[in-house]
Amino acid sequence: MKDVIYMWKYTKMVVLVAVTAAVYAGTAVPFKGIQIIPGFAELRPAGAIPVVFGLIFGPAGAWGSCIGNVIADFFGTLGIGSLFGAVGNFFFGFVGYKVWGNMGWFSSKADLNIRTKKQVFEYILVAILSSATVAFIIAWGLELLKLLPFASIGAVIVTNNIIFSIVIGPFLLLLLYPRAMRWGLYWREIMDQEMVPEGIMPRVGALCIWIGALGGLIIGFLLSTGLYHGELFQFVKGTAGGGVVLGVLPFLLLFFLGCLLS
Repeated sequence: MKDVIYMWKYTKMVVLVAVTAAVYAGTAVPFKGIQIIPGFAELRPAGAIPVVFGLIFGPAGAWGSCIGNVIADFFGTLGIGSLFGAVGNFFFGFVGYKVWGNMGWFSSKADLNIRTKKQVFEYILVAILSSATVAFIIAWGLELLKLLPFASIGAVIVTNNIIFSIVIGPFLLLLLYPRAMRWGLYWREIMDQEMVPEGIMPRVGALCIWIGALGGLIIGFLLSTGLYHGELFQFVKGTAGGGVVLGVLPFLLLFFLGCLLS
């Protein structure tokens, strides 16, 4: 994850953080009035932005998604939960460029063209993973703060983002990636190679990210809805929240380990 620190040494990358934040916030704010969970979640076509901008701009896309989400929260949903919103949206833009090319299936790291069926399928997988990531981090955080049940906010976030990142994202990537390459704005072309260290175990890291994000989301749903008996994780009788927080925590730690290894 050194690239998320090293990137601040490059003026272009800093500018791309600002561009991503502005586009993300500017796309999210107009839909703040269409609330799904008042004060916490709204209809968000902007969900396609972190995935696409993360793939093209790398760590700048991740930081921009984090900052853009905070800016958007100032227009109606700002609160203590925004802390987990910021973290979740950072990784919303982060995991895509980390796992792309590291899954050992389709594309190389430097190839963001999605002109074949296999490449489109890879993009869809990345969009699902990214959406699961932001959903389970935010849902876990709001459960920890006892603001909302994991299942309710998690379901809204993951559904919202999967739909828009899959429907809008491919067209956005096809539109922006060739231009980014032509204008010298692809992050791997901006940062020196020594500043973009290869992960310690990139494929193992990608696997840990997948298991952590999807496993955390699924276990969180099962514990939160009572579909799985969660007394093993409950310290306070009659309190489901403690069970959800504790049950999802190992997956959260596995996810972060995967990020470090990728």
